Amino acid sequence: MNLAKRTLPALIIAGAGISASLNAIAQEDTHTPPWNQADEFHGATVMAEARKQVLSEGGDQKHFYVLFNQLEAQIADGEDRFAWNGQAWYGGDLNKLWFKSEGHAPLKAGGVEEAEIQALYSRAVTPFWDVQAGLRYDIEPDGLAHGVVALNGLAPYWFEVDASAFLSERGDLTARIEAEYELLLTQRMILQPRIEAELSAQTLPDRETGSGLTSIKAGLRLRYEAIREFGPYLGVEWHSAFGETRDMIEATGEDGEELVFLVGLRAWY
Repeated sequence: MNLAKRTLPALIIAGAGISASLNAIAQEDTHTPPWNQADEFHGATVMAEARKQVLSEGGDQKHFYVLFNQLEAQIADGEDRFAWNGQAWYGGDLNKLWFKSEGHAPLKAGGVEEAEIQALYSRAVTPFWDVQAGLRYDIEPDGLAHGVVALNGLAPYWFEVDASAFLSERGDLTARIEAEYELLLTQRMILQPRIEAELSAQTLPDRETGSGLTSIKAGLRLRYEAIREFGPYLGVEWHSAFGETRDMIEATGEDGEELVFLVGLRAWY
């Protein structure tokens, strides 16, 4: 007991001394320069290159990614089609250059009915969301250019969302919203629900497009990833036009609604 009584005050005093020393060191560090202190001894140029190397090995690397989310045959009563939807990007955690493309062509007849490509600058604004801006060019049907502003990311509950607004060189304002989810039935069998909606601020007779909500595509794709980079799939998708857009389509003798069966491949690199 006597030893404890003598030791405890000594420990308290020693602890206080250590704490005071650490505080003094911390206060001193706040007045020292940041991590460029070695510039004085090795030179600013040499140390700048060294710091660049440290960053490149610790998270500042540049990467590229290519994804063909859909390469598929669409089998329908009206017309069988080949359709694609893909994207690629290059960059780091904050800044990327994105490319997107989608379109379709008849399986039997030649020629592409619709095809577009986008080139976008993408900036991460939160850990899960990127703001994108750039250009879209419709190769078919009419060679029309658009300015693009988009929001791309991961919504709560792991929904992947891509929402884009387009302003054409003619002044037409349209929008597209895509959302999908991947449900792992097993480690290799994946069910992917997907929905895509198109909207227009005005009527576009040359494109058989009315104002408001113009169309929706909603479907399911069941994919088996034999290897992670390649996943063949089967699916079904419902396509429907709405409002004035549907009236325009049906006036040409076509159906404004169809059920489509899908056979395709998802691949990435």
